[in-house]
Amino acid sequence: MKIIEKINGFVGRHMAVIVLLLAALALFMPSSSLWVQTKWINPLLMIVMFGMGLSLSTDDLGYVVKHPKYIIIGCIAQFTIMPLTAFLLGKAFGLETALMAGVILVGTCPGGTASNVITYLSKGDVALSVGMTSVNTLLAPLLTPAITYLFLHTGIHVDVLSMFLSIIQVVIIPIGLGLLINKLFGKFTEKAAKLLPVLSVMAICLIVMSVVSHNSEKILTCGAVILAVVVLHNIIGYALGFALGKMLKLPMPQAKALSVEIGMQNSGLAASLAGTAFPELAMATVPGAVFSVWHNISGAILANIFNRLDEKKTDSGMETK
Repeated sequence: MKIIEKINGFVGRHMAVIVLLLAALALFMPSSSLWVQTKWINPLLMIVMFGMGLSLSTDDLGYVVKHPKYIIIGCIAQFTIMPLTAFLLGKAFGLETALMAGVILVGTCPGGTASNVITYLSKGDVALSVGMTSVNTLLAPLLTPAITYLFLHTGIHVDVLSMFLSIIQVVIIPIGLGLLINKLFGKFTEKAAKLLPVLSVMAICLIVMSVVSHNSEKILTCGAVILAVVVLHNIIGYALGFALGKMLKLPMPQAKALSVEIGMQNSGLAASLAGTAFPELAMATVPGAVFSVWHNISGAILANIFNRLDEKKTDSGMETK
């Protein structure tokens, strides 16, 4: 078990570097990663979601009941800030139809499980992060297709039903099964849960490798513009999430969780849904692919910034005393 804990610690500390290196390999040497087929993306996402379900407990669900204010704030912020920011950035950069669809889809997806890891590394409120991820994910089958349609229906055909069914299959069912197994076999899942961080990161890496390698030419073609949009989308999400937390006078751990949860999206799901909702728009998968790489890097940087802020406050507190 100590070996597993060491591996988990290593993966947690160096997740951004691992994802970046594999993404760069898939981008500049796509043949090295083409073996990770696109048809594997949904099963890999299901593994991550199943692991999330296994990690949930009645305490986590109880947090949602005991602190509905934080959860409601997080939910409203998630499904307003990120979709609206995506739409405005798409218009500002004059993105073509397919890329606009992909960026909007990233914005309308819920937060990903990586946000829980980054919140933990940031010394934020992990229970709140898990609660927001869970509730937002459960609402996604309704809100993601609806908001996507709201922003795009005038220029693009959005297959709302296919998107809804895909989210049920890829997200809701695996989470529900994981939660049920954790409830029935708690002692077993407690031991198995120690493997989850590594398995989740492996799945995320394979998803990134698949999406990037199969879209390498498209990414390189529109690389600078879409990278700028993705970086701004992510950073604005972090900034507005944190600003909202401070404006509402939330404690620092809750403000951190809100910032991370809003800024980090389930971009793997967005890349997967792009193929379902916009089969005629091949480039729609690109924003999700780029976001998958970038938000893991930026998340690790943000965790470091938050930790340094804590250290400065501690030092200044000691000096005051």
